[in-house]
Amino acid sequence: MTPNVALRLWYFVGGRLPQRYREWVFQDVTRPDWLLRFTVRALLQVLPLSLVIGTVLVLALGSPIGLAVACGAIGLIVGVYFSLSYAAESVENRITKYGFRHGSAGETRAKRTDDDQQARYNATWRS
Repeated sequence: MTPNVALRLWYFVGGRLPQRYREWVFQDVTRPDWLLRFTVRALLQVLPLSLVIGTVLVLALGSPIGLAVACGAIGLIVGVYFSLSYAAESVENRITKYGFRHGSAGETRAKRTDDDQQARYNATWRS
């Protein structure tokens, strides 16, 4: 079952989906492009705070716009960097909230990678 657009947007900005979408969440974190999707999710979570920081610096403190943009950009970069540093752990924690065993997302991704590598090997050397 796939969530509608509004629920998917809620999920990408950090919200939690109802339990009935647990299989969709598991598929989301085990897809081949899971890290790209995680990066987009982290970016969408950090971007509003970075914009607020830049706006407060300009409007409330009278900082030059260049400085405010630089501070907001550094906040965005650091926030996404730290999110990506713990991507695998974050994903495992997320799926345990949906009732999956801790470590199952990583195992599923590893098995898929092993299967893909074996298929490429077989296509190259066993044909």
